[in-house]
Amino acid sequence: MPLNYGRAKTSANVLIDESRCTNCGLCVKACRGAPLVMREGKLCVDQTRLFGCIGCGQCVAVCPRECITVQGRDMTPADVLSLPVASEQSSYAQLYALLLCRRSVRDFQPREVEPVVIEKLIESASTAPMGVPPSEVGVLVFAGRPKVQAFRADLVQAIRALEWLVSPAWLAVSRLFTHKEAYAALKEFLTPVLNVYLGRAKELTGEDNKDWFLYDAPLLLYFYGTPYADAPDPIIAATYAMLAGHSLGLGTCMLGIPGMLFQFDKKLRDKYQVPERLKPGVVVAFGYPAFRYHRAVRRRFARVEQV
Repeated sequence: MPLNYGRAKTSANVLIDESRCTNCGLCVKACRGAPLVMREGKLCVDQTRLFGCIGCGQCVAVCPRECITVQGRDMTPADVLSLPVASEQSSYAQLYALLLCRRSVRDFQPREVEPVVIEKLIESASTAPMGVPPSEVGVLVFAGRPKVQAFRADLVQAIRALEWLVSPAWLAVSRLFTHKEAYAALKEFLTPVLNVYLGRAKELTGEDNKDWFLYDAPLLLYFYGTPYADAPDPIIAATYAMLAGHSLGLGTCMLGIPGMLFQFDKKLRDKYQVPERLKPGVVVAFGYPAFRYHRAVRRRFARVEQV
């Protein structure tokens, strides 16, 4: 039974070049949709088994003789690429150095992010894993400060429609039926943050021209999921883009509130043509850092236990 997703209604087609296939069975072991099966020592394709071909590409990736072709569910033969040689792959030390050097950047140079760099960010993020192929993650690209600031104006309007959430009356009512952690987040985090975004934070009146919402970033990428996406999918893709940005010399900062606003504001969804029942995802701000960082900061998880 094929998995009926937003962008894929049927199983992908699997073709075996029998002149090259040695029936080693590696593809069968790797297959998770289960259409590949060994029968009497011969590799067969049976799309009636489990989900049929889901287009994950595992069989193509492990086949030592390149005799499998998959077409469908947003996968084509042209999407199968040779792996980089070992010398071009990152070592753990290199990867950890990248992770350690990354910081959340909220001050950017006036310089814009070049189109070729934006293409690399999206290309990198598209390699992120997903629940079931094909990807149900969408990306909105706000390139250039004029577009970012126009988007900011739309977000502020959406915030004004939700001001009741931080009103004294609602805070008093919510205290009666929400967990203490949720109430504390509403009162001690969301309320002051929205006041900052709306320009009501008295302690910041001397910096009226500073953008405390989107940090005057020259580029925003909003990663969201369609109703068919697994909830983590857009977050993982955004994380890939964030790390790619750092490797390209950009500073980045993840912003969660814009995704929340898309979830609650129909006008915002309609204007930017995102799905009605979207998985809210996250916005990542990009730009060339205004500061040079000289130190890293070690972080720790709340708990790590062997079980």
